[in-house]
Amino acid sequence: MNLELTSLHLFIRVAALGAIGRAGEELGLSRTNASQRIQILEAELGVSLFSRTTRAVSLTADGQRFLIHAARILDDVEAARIDLSSTSHRISGLVRVTASAAFGETHIVPFVPEFLAAYPDITLDLNLSDAIVDIVEQGYDLAYRIASLESSSLVAQKVDDDPRWLVASPDYVARHGAPVSPDDLSAHMCLPLGDIRTWSLRNSKGAVSEVRVKGPVKINMGGALHQWLLSGMGIGLAALWYVGPALKAGRLVRILPDHTPWPQTKIWAVRPPGRAMPLRVKTFMDFMNSRILHTNTAQYGDLDGL
Repeated sequence: MNLELTSLHLFIRVAALGAIGRAGEELGLSRTNASQRIQILEAELGVSLFSRTTRAVSLTADGQRFLIHAARILDDVEAARIDLSSTSHRISGLVRVTASAAFGETHIVPFVPEFLAAYPDITLDLNLSDAIVDIVEQGYDLAYRIASLESSSLVAQKVDDDPRWLVASPDYVARHGAPVSPDDLSAHMCLPLGDIRTWSLRNSKGAVSEVRVKGPVKINMGGALHQWLLSGMGIGLAALWYVGPALKAGRLVRILPDHTPWPQTKIWAVRPPGRAMPLRVKTFMDFMNSRILHTNTAQYGDLDGL
């Protein structure tokens, strides 16, 4: 049996995208060549890997079983490449990464020059957007996400915790007073992010309160929310990796210090399922993860006394 690595890569991408032609294009193959490779792979294995319709293809039961083996084979090959890389070749190629705008601007963009100086044969395609990007559909190697991740086929690695506080400017507190309980928030100008209109807050005893909040605007950009908080527009839930410097400088103050948002979120490095992580992607992820941890320590490592 002769299982070519290109055919295994193609199989995994077809399984993810549900389209042979599109998967072939990613690997520089014509639609005809891609179809032939899948047919040859099925003939060598003696099973049908995909159910085909005029609109899409989907894995058969045998295809789902083989997907596990194909991913393991490619992972083993990549592990061998990583083990030999220090003596065999320089790390090179394109790395496609996506992250939220505010997080990317503070935790990734400042370190790109250093990374590219260390790895000059790598090229970077960085997409910063607060919209949720389908990394499988759009072909990204890596995404940085801040959330309580739901169960999915994506491969996620925790990078760091994501502590958040309720904050406002001293000017806002001087004009409107500070709430003393979660229920008081209903009488304040609050600045929810996106479509979130209910804040869940957990006190020091573990009790969780759900508060319906209202505000004058709706925004999906964390950077804009930060500016509004500084201007005294209202109260908001903010990540310490973003507002830490403003809290240290006294430009923002903590609201309801005995309450924290619930559930707690984390910073994740997320990659597509069923495919080996190329050395260039692992190199980028390891580099940036270390910078993220260092940046967070600098941003809010000593805020406990506030």
